[in-house]
Amino acid sequence: MLKLIYAITDGLSRAASRLADLSVAVLVCAMVYEVAARYLFGAPTEWAFDIAYMSNGTIFLLGLGWVLRQDGHIRIDVLRKKIPSSITRVSDCLIYLVILMPLFGLLSRIAINKTIHAWQINEVETVSPWAPLMWPFYLIISVGLVVLTLQFLAQGLRSAFGDSKSGEAA
Repeated sequence: MLKLIYAITDGLSRAASRLADLSVAVLVCAMVYEVAARYLFGAPTEWAFDIAYMSNGTIFLLGLGWVLRQDGHIRIDVLRKKIPSSITRVSDCLIYLVILMPLFGLLSRIAINKTIHAWQINEVETVSPWAPLMWPFYLIISVGLVVLTLQFLAQGLRSAFGDSKSGEAA
């Protein structure tokens, strides 16, 4: 059962990170187009700022689960190396399962509700001249938070049961 949870969660994290990779390409193309439009043709776009912040948010949020899976997040290794591995396993388990998973589960729920509400009312970005619909961006936030929450579950279970934390090759 644990292997199934790990496989599903790790697969979702990997898929989300691949969507983040695509978002990098979208961001680069949009910014190159904006620079060319602005400086070569004197015709800046109305949408470049919105694409930039939405793409950056997408890159960050969809990549979080994979970074956690790869153990690529920042921690204070100086202290961690001085603590016995059994204690670090217990602390990781508690931090992931008791603190972070419930917190990010709550944030996921809030984001999902925000997405549904934005979709129902056709919410648009009010400070943008382009005024894009916001529910697609909120959906990406929701997906990223759900994937991260599931990855906290998997990593907490790995810590609890002493399973390998080493990530597979990217």
